[in-house]
Amino acid sequence: MSLQTDDSGGTGVSTGSDALGERFYPLYDRLFGEESEFVSDLEKKLAQARMTDTVELYLSRALGIGFIAGLGLWLIGLMLGYGLFATGIVQVDEILGIPVGSQTVLELIEMLRVPALVLFTGLFFGTIGFALGFGSLVAVPYSRASARKREINMLLTDSVSFMYALSVGGLNQLEIIEAMAQADDTYGEVAKEFQSIVKETEYFDVDYRTAIRKQAIETPSDELSQFLTDMLSIVNSGGDMESFLEDKKEKHMRTAKQEQELTLETLELFGEMYMTLSLFPLLLIIIMVIMQMIPGADVTDQMLYMTVYGLIPLTGVGFIVLVSTVKHDEPGDGYLTLGSGDRRVESATDRGLLNLGLVEQFTGEYSVFDRIKNREGTHETVSVLKRPHIFFRDNPLLTLLLTVPTATVIVVTAMVSGSAPTSWNDMVSNPIWGTFIYVYVPLYIMAVPLSIFREWNVRHRNAVVNKLSEDLRKLSSANDTGLTLLESLKSVADTTSGKLAREFEMMHTKVNYGMSLKQSLIEFNNKYHIPRLARTTRLITEAQEASNQISDVLRTAARASENHDDIERERKSRTRMQVVIIIMTFMTVLAVITILKTQFIDTMAGLEGGSADVDAGGAGGGLADANLSENIDVDMLSMLFFHAVTLQAIISGFISGYIRDADLLSGLKYVIILSTIALVGWTLVA
Repeated sequence: MSLQTDDSGGTGVSTGSDALGERFYPLYDRLFGEESEFVSDLEKKLAQARMTDTVELYLSRALGIGFIAGLGLWLIGLMLGYGLFATGIVQVDEILGIPVGSQTVLELIEMLRVPALVLFTGLFFGTIGFALGFGSLVAVPYSRASARKREINMLLTDSVSFMYALSVGGLNQLEIIEAMAQADDTYGEVAKEFQSIVKETEYFDVDYRTAIRKQAIETPSDELSQFLTDMLSIVNSGGDMESFLEDKKEKHMRTAKQEQELTLETLELFGEMYMTLSLFPLLLIIIMVIMQMIPGADVTDQMLYMTVYGLIPLTGVGFIVLVSTVKHDEPGDGYLTLGSGDRRVESATDRGLLNLGLVEQFTGEYSVFDRIKNREGTHETVSVLKRPHIFFRDNPLLTLLLTVPTATVIVVTAMVSGSAPTSWNDMVSNPIWGTFIYVYVPLYIMAVPLSIFREWNVRHRNAVVNKLSEDLRKLSSANDTGLTLLESLKSVADTTSGKLAREFEMMHTKVNYGMSLKQSLIEFNNKYHIPRLARTTRLITEAQEASNQISDVLRTAARASENHDDIERERKSRTRMQVVIIIMTFMTVLAVITILKTQFIDTMAGLEGGSADVDAGGAGGGLADANLSENIDVDMLSMLFFHAVTLQAIISGFISGYIRDADLLSGLKYVIILSTIALVGWTLVA
């Protein structure tokens, strides 16, 4: 097995559990043979998950944890069985009703019946405990390998484009592999696969052909495995690496579009499923309301409560989890590093609310730096107070530091003053006002500022990539005329409008004042920290170190950016339809519940007992003398209906945002709009 580094924090179990694994190794040796298919498959998954444990130690540890969990639940099962059967809480007078002819056998069964049930309960719980303990640990490498496979497949298209651009820029095979291994801040798990190849050659004196072959076997991604295998054949035959990478780049671009099409089709199917799933609680509520009117029907208010406050939220959460298995956010945080330990770039990347930047690395040694830090803290505070909107634009989640206490104070004040309902009966008698105080006021106070500043933050950052493909083409054309990359940046800035052009101008100015072009590019990228922009910036920074004439590299970057734009336009177009379906489904639920409330419940509640008897008498039977409206609690049903449409609005909003942008916070704007529609609509009809 090749050298692997555990980049995800080991196995998730402390190193002290190694002793546990050693204790249970004899049990592992007895249960699993050397030719076990399960063991060999787990060993492969450990390598794919980049976990450093040997399969023997890992399985021994899993057996130990399973034994401890099983023993604990076995004891709990014994106590539970004793408490249920031995104390007589659960009667066991008859077992299966099987006749027994012999009196001796009958007496033996009577004597062993309770101990057998207690022992069975203990064994049942113990088996569950062992399965949970052993199975959960065994599932870890499978889960991590699957997550790595997903990220590799998502980044492989851009990774191949990166390698092709380096090949066009004049790097040889080994330099391309090493550059790819160093780009882990941009290409994530793909770069870590190439890091394994480099480590094999550096530390184990293995030739890079053998290292590539090993990594092709151990990588969790079939696509990367095929790519490495094909690359190895080109290396062995002395073929043209540049042509090979160009063909692979085009192939993976087509594959990315096909996978995007498949994902969008799956989301369309999920949108149709959501229509059915979200209408199920509504149909259940209607059925239970009608059954409540029928005397003798076993339908309680608790069943309505469980449907509204349990089934509706669970349906929404389950659908979000279902969508998350298909739709994933873009991997990477968008930040780049210089690789040479530049403290200026690192301090800018780690900049937080309480981080004052580069000066913090020098405090404590000389008093002058302590004074600078104090002045810097004052300067930062004054700048935030002068332009708080810019601060919250860059840190939208920090609005919660102000809005959460504000919402809490308002709700508590309303409760203390008696303005808000403080009991369930008060809530039932005044559901709109009570729900407005406890749900809508906190929702508006917290969600509106967060949504506004988040959307501003996203639009501010994404504005820089709106013309990225076009400006990269212009850079390439300028570079073709003989201008250096720095001169090309200035030329494009002078002839182009937009935020990206202004950033080009700023980079040119920084270089003129002594900063390196690579550092200025990385600072520009980290200012916006968009994963897509980071991959383009990484490509340019690597290429410009080799030569100033990188027009082919820039064209490759432009082609990759255009491919991304095509995929993004298709995604926005198709997901827009899914959002419309979800919103229309909510509107349907609101309309049906409104009609149920105004045209059915209120009408039935207003009927006189005598007229109900007359209307029901024609049907005959037991319903002839029944008053169908006597079991209706109109106030309680009105509150439950209002809460149902409010929960449906909130859940539909979050689902819309997640389908649209793979981000729950993106759904805040939909939550605010749909909740307002629910509030206004119900206020008008109630």
